[in-house]
This record gives sequence, structure tokens and C-alpha cells, in this order.
Amino acid sequence: MTKQSIFGRIAQLAKANINAMIDSAEDPQKMLDQMVRDYTENIREAESAVAQTIGNLRLLEKDHQEDLQEAQQWGTKALAASNKADEFRAAGKAGEAQKFDDLAKVAIQRQIQSENEARGAEPQIASQTETVAKLKDGLNSMRGKLQELSAKRDELAARNKTVQAQSQVQDALKSFDVMDPTSEVSRFEEKIRREEARVAGQQELADSSLDRQFEALESMGQQTEIEARLAALKNGGSTRNGENIVSAEEV
Repeated sequence: MTKQSIFGRIAQLAKANINAMIDSAEDPQKMLDQMVRDYTENIREAESAVAQTIGNLRLLEKDHQEDLQEAQQWGTKALAASNKADEFRAAGKAGEAQKFDDLAKVAIQRQIQSENEARGAEPQIASQTETVAKLKDGLNSMRGKLQELSAKRDELAARNKTVQAQSQVQDALKSFDVMDPTSEVSRFEEKIRREEARVAGQQELADSSLDRQFEALESMGQQTEIEARLAALKNGGSTRNGENIVSAEEV
């Protein structure tokens, strides 16, 4: 029953459809992190179970080897006892010969017993060997899935960071859209344009006032010349180009 549960766990984990599980997850990265932790823990448990199974197999193999060695040793003892019995029988010592024949029979009986024990353990050893091979394959599949999960998690984490960086850039661009008339830049530009227009208007007004001042100055000059010439006329002289011309009689 324990072996079957180990097989079931390894088979279930090794055949897990990772892509389908990721697609159905709300937060794939968190799910992958949890899956990696679960897989790692399951692998540790499976490794412990497989190690125990391998240990049991090695004990069976060791017992089997010892049974074979004992069978060989009892066979050697049976042969030695039989040879000794033959020697006593040839020497006319039937009683001694029978004694060693009985010892040979006991050795043969022990030999048969060891051979039976070794033969009886062989199917169990074969089955256990097959079990260990399947468990090892299952562990290798689990380790492969763990590597795939880890790589998928790392890939997803890198992609997530890239997406977040792109999102931040897009948000920054949206908040600094110079083509948007409602953006801060456009409002600042409009404020500068209005200030420039105001200064230009003041400059134009100042220039217009200066022109009028020069025109008034020229008008005042003309009036002064007229007054001067009028004064000269009253003094008995004539005027031309603003200069007093004295008559010949005065000379």
C-alpha cells in the first residue's frame, strides 16, 4: 500500500500539466512559487521513500547472497563428510562411515534449505528491483518538472518586471504629454505666450508715446520760430529762415 501511494504521488506530479495550471492561476508567479515549494517538499519525501525502498532491496540482495554462500558452504561440508564416510567404509569402519554419511545428509539438508531461501527471495528481489527502477524514473521526472517550474517562474518574474517597467514608462509619458493642451507644459507655454503678448503691447505703447513726444517737440520748434519772426517784424526788421535782415536805411 505504501509503495502504491508513492507511485501515485510520483505519477501525479510527474504528469502535471504546468502550462494549464499557470493559465488558470490568478497570480501565476505566486502559484509557481508555491508549486516550486510543494514540488521540492514532495521530492524530498519521495527521495526518502525511494531511499528506504532501495535500502530494503539491498538487504534482500545481501540476504540472498548470504543464502547462496551458505548453500555453497553446506555443499562443501556435505561433500567432505561424504568423502570421509567413504574412507571409513573402505577401511571397514562401517559405524564411522555411517556417522559421516549422516553428517553429509545434515549438510545437504542445510544446503537445500539455504538454496530454497535464496530461490524464494529471487522473485521479491526482481519485483523490488523493478520498483526501485520505476521510483528512480519517477524521481527524475519530478526533478525535471521542478527544473521546468523554476525556469518558468524565473521567466515569468523577468517578464513581469519588464511589463511593470513598460507600464511605468507609459504612465510617465502620459503625464508629460506635450501635445495635450490640458497638460502642465501646455498651460505653462500658454502663460508665457500671454506674458510675451503683454510685453509686446507695452513696447508698442511706449513706442507710440515716444513718437508723439517727438512730434510735439517739432511742433513747439515751429511755433518758437514763428514767434521769433513775429517779434523781429515788430522790431522793424524782416525775417528769412529765422534770421533778422537789417534794412539799407539802418545801415
